[in-house]
Amino acid sequence: MTISRPSLKALAIAFVLASVAGAAVQLARPQPIESAVLGAGWECSQTAFVLTTCAPRVQRAIPAVETSRKDAIPPTRG
Repeated sequence: MTISRPSLKALAIAFVLASVAGAAVQLARPQPIESAVLGAGWECSQTAFVLTTCAPRVQRAIPAVETSRKDAIPPTRG
């Protein structure tokens, strides 16, 4: 049974490939950007410095105030 050690050249190639893959993932991730042209009502992101997409900002719903149990039950007559 022969066990061969990876050569220095193979390790260097693996390191370069891993570095290139990491850089590609970093560039492909969408980054939020400011758009002065569209205004504050829009949210834009840019992917790999090439593709820019914009969408209207989503308004977050404000939760209603919870009522206590006593207030939720209507009073009974009698």
